[in-house]
Amino acid sequence: MAVTVAAANGTLRTCSGVSPTAPGGRRAAVLGRWRPLAPANLRLSSPAVRVPRATSAAAVEDWSNTDIVPIPKVIIDQDSDPDATIVEITLGDRLGELLDTMNALKNLGLNVVKASVCLDSTGKHNKFSITKASTGRKIDDPELLEAIRLTIINNMIVYHPESSSQLAMGATFGPEAPTEEVDVDIATHIDIYDGPERSLLVVETADRPGLLVDLVKIIADININVQSGEFDTEGLLAKAKFHVSYRGKPLMEALKQVLSNSLRYFLRRPTTEDASF
Repeated sequence: MAVTVAAANGTLRTCSGVSPTAPGGRRAAVLGRWRPLAPANLRLSSPAVRVPRATSAAAVEDWSNTDIVPIPKVIIDQDSDPDATIVEITLGDRLGELLDTMNALKNLGLNVVKASVCLDSTGKHNKFSITKASTGRKIDDPELLEAIRLTIINNMIVYHPESSSQLAMGATFGPEAPTEEVDVDIATHIDIYDGPERSLLVVETADRPGLLVDLVKIIADININVQSGEFDTEGLLAKAKFHVSYRGKPLMEALKQVLSNSLRYFLRRPTTEDASF
């Protein structure tokens, strides 16, 4: 597997090309041209997602004496490069070369065609350009995108177990579950914005395994065309941006309401009455 590292000799460079942050802390969304995720070709059973494990825990770094653990972030970006999926991983300044993570991605049938490391005020950003080995193209299968996300998070927890309590997936993969549980009803925000040819769906909610796959399934089930976007894991929260359209046009107000209601119903906290059936 050929990997080109932009930061030569381990020297960090200043970050460039990182998506800007919008007012209120949300990353700015950029509308562009992206290949649709064809609903007919999607395999959307989230329990089928298989996550390769890290090969060894020998390289675990000991940060147990550090008082403040930074918020882990994993960004899967389909917007920045038309030919590759961009993955960005941040855990303050704690991450090393992530060779085991790249090997785990290779085991998923992927190629890391370029890697770079940069440093800014939020920490060290490890960025990978990833393509599917069989086609040489960017990944448009939501199950595979979710497998990438879970693989990276699993490796982060293996080599940095202190991150386990900061990630929702720590309850599934890690040695320590989060000390506080996010109230999904409070954490969930759904917004839909119109562009000239499509709409931008922005979802923020409590994270959990399989969330990316399930969101795409809900959208596709009401015959809305899903296009590339961005899926961010920030500690206990997940933030998704999808370019969506209906018959090649932005969503009508009635369809926006249907989409918003469907997502809220799926993401909300289950009630006793629902659980009794």
